[in-house]
Amino acid sequence: MSENSISIPETMRAIGQDVLGGPEVLHEVRRPVPQPGPSEILVRVHATALNPTDWGHRRRAGLFLPEPPFVLGWDVSGEVVAIGVGVTLFQPGDEVFGMLPYPHGHGAAAEYVTGPTRAFARKPAALSHIEAAAIPLAALTAWQALVDTADLHAGQRVLIHAAAGGVGHFAVQIAKARGAYVIGTASSANHDFLRSLGADEVIDYRTTEVAEAVRDVDVILDPIDADHAIESLKSLSPNGILVSIRALGADALIEAARQRGVRAALLLVEADHAGMNALADLVASGALRPTIAGVFPLADAAKAHALGETGRTAGKLVLTVD
Repeated sequence: MSENSISIPETMRAIGQDVLGGPEVLHEVRRPVPQPGPSEILVRVHATALNPTDWGHRRRAGLFLPEPPFVLGWDVSGEVVAIGVGVTLFQPGDEVFGMLPYPHGHGAAAEYVTGPTRAFARKPAALSHIEAAAIPLAALTAWQALVDTADLHAGQRVLIHAAAGGVGHFAVQIAKARGAYVIGTASSANHDFLRSLGADEVIDYRTTEVAEAVRDVDVILDPIDADHAIESLKSLSPNGILVSIRALGADALIEAARQRGVRAALLLVEADHAGMNALADLVASGALRPTIAGVFPLADAAKAHALGETGRTAGKLVLTVD
């Protein structure tokens, strides 16, 4: 391990939980600072973002993680302070952002974290750590759904459900950067926000039966649930594809798509060096920018979780780590 004279303490603060439950189960703990193994880096975390999967795992077992105790969090923006054997991409002092491998690489709600070198990319200079932390998991989900899975390209029509949310607001921007015609669903309060991101059409899901109103789209991104995705299959063109990011009910969705003669796919986001670099390029070109719904100190993680669970935020919630 190389440290290049950067001071590293023996212990660190983190936000942990010993039992499953509401935001109140989260509390500050002290843990040993981890050591980077081969092909890993140790990052001093400046900011980490929240995603719905955080409160999902906090509340109930059986998603992907075992019973607590554990420290949640996958998004990281910070500074490399040590490197493991074999690392050549980064050196101590480099500013990086990335997503810890999902789901078992969790632990970003802490002052320090280790992760595979190629789960990270260099932080764009145009972004603060708060902005950079908001990007990885949600934007990688959108990128891997629209680009890697659906092969979205110019001239296609894409329907993005929950378009003002964490994944959705990145998906709108990525789809526009690919030259697609973008239709987004959101409450009316977020319609101007979606238009500012480049959405060509916005639909209020509260007053419109979207599956009946929208037809013949080439790609659908559905982050809601399997029942919603099955209904949304009606909007697909014969050669279209729907990408869901909800694992529960995936088999029923795939079968429903088969019966309709269209395609459906379940995506679980993966740590991805190439994808992170692609997102950094979009940031550099001005095509991608995170929207920050709120910023909280690490100690107020429970408050941030409670706000996130309301489902009424546009963009991302971020925890700062000082």
